[in-house]
Amino acid sequence: MGNSFSDWISTVSDLVWGPPLLILLVGTGIYLTIRLGFIQITKLPYALKLAFSKHQDDKSEGDISHFQALMTALAATVGTGNIVGVATAVVLGGPGAIVWMWLSGLFGMATKYAEAILAVKYRVVDENGQMAGGPMYYLERGLKQKWLGVLFAAFASIAAFGIGNGVQTNSVALAMKSTFDVPLYVTGIVLMVLTGVVILGGVKSIGKVVSLFVPFMIFFYVGSGLLILVMNYDLIPGAISTIFSSTFSSEAITGGAIGAAIRYGVARGVFSNEAGLGSAPIAAAAAKTDFPGRQALVSMTQVFLDTLVVCSITGLTLVMGGQLDTKLQGVELTTASFEVFLGPAGKYIVTIGLVMFAYSTVLGWSYYGEKSIYYLFGQKSILPYRILFVLVAGAGAMTTNLNMVWAISDVFNGLMAIPNLIGLIGLSGVVIAETRLFREQLRREEANRKVS
Repeated sequence: MGNSFSDWISTVSDLVWGPPLLILLVGTGIYLTIRLGFIQITKLPYALKLAFSKHQDDKSEGDISHFQALMTALAATVGTGNIVGVATAVVLGGPGAIVWMWLSGLFGMATKYAEAILAVKYRVVDENGQMAGGPMYYLERGLKQKWLGVLFAAFASIAAFGIGNGVQTNSVALAMKSTFDVPLYVTGIVLMVLTGVVILGGVKSIGKVVSLFVPFMIFFYVGSGLLILVMNYDLIPGAISTIFSSTFSSEAITGGAIGAAIRYGVARGVFSNEAGLGSAPIAAAAAKTDFPGRQALVSMTQVFLDTLVVCSITGLTLVMGGQLDTKLQGVELTTASFEVFLGPAGKYIVTIGLVMFAYSTVLGWSYYGEKSIYYLFGQKSILPYRILFVLVAGAGAMTTNLNMVWAISDVFNGLMAIPNLIGLIGLSGVVIAETRLFREQLRREEANRKVS
């Protein structure tokens, strides 16, 4: 029975993450990119400046700053996908999968921008005086389809326990066991305490912790990757050539490898940056901002940092390391590639990176799940949810085989995208109108700067 159920779940997962959803995800990104005039390219410098500016918008409505909202979203998205997912894509789709990952990231930036605009525009103030927003609210208040909002919140709250919790703490525990020989139960108890302390304080507590933790975490892993690239700069042109030649080579096209490269490149790119899934706008809705467009630009940088920076560094290191023919997969392949260049230290860097990435994902997703549960059941459900979330974090760490949980949570993670994409396409006119308003505001600000 168990085996037939796991086969069934695996079939459902393949259906959910099959070509129709991937085409819809990337297609929505392309559609929004064209309608927004390639805003992810033209406004990227301003968006990055806004995200990392010392002068954050503190006077406007909201619970956390632009920077904290970005860090909460990055906490949830920069995770095992950046280390394990990239390796999986390269093994299954060849080095060419990296190009499709980049393309899904580029168009995903427009999707993320649209999600954030709608999240801020249709957010509400809950009974605690805090902001509540995300796809469930723009589906209900913007599209006037509450049933789609309920569907999204149900899928997201289930996904939060799997993709955002149990499977992440399991990755941490297994990594700590294999590298430092720490017993699973010890990691489980530590994770329960660390998670409980942070999430019981709500979004302001999560925002404060991740705004300190996430920059260090990304700097640690990206810094190590950049060190590899700088020390071996002579290998970069060859790696880039391999990536592009395996994408468009005659063997890839005639041998069907291009299909695998597209499928795994796009799927792992979306899995990593979550553009179109509808999770990150829940964090964007909490931001202090005067215009939805301002926070939307900040949210857009999340995909840039996740896919076009962090995933690229992993991808280039994998291709340069020459370990792709060794039959290694997942984290072992990434570890072996780092060890080629950094010796035994490579193993510790990947393990510590994985631990930090996975723990930050738990914090970010705890907030997404909480807001989804609140939408469905109201204030009374929040404390029981937080307690259950902490217990699942411990249980995930102490379990040796989570394949079934991975498969089930993968399904619900994909299902979240369907109501969200319906909302994005249905409300694309609102996104364009809000963008026009914000562009006028930017012109006024520019004119005022010139006068002063």
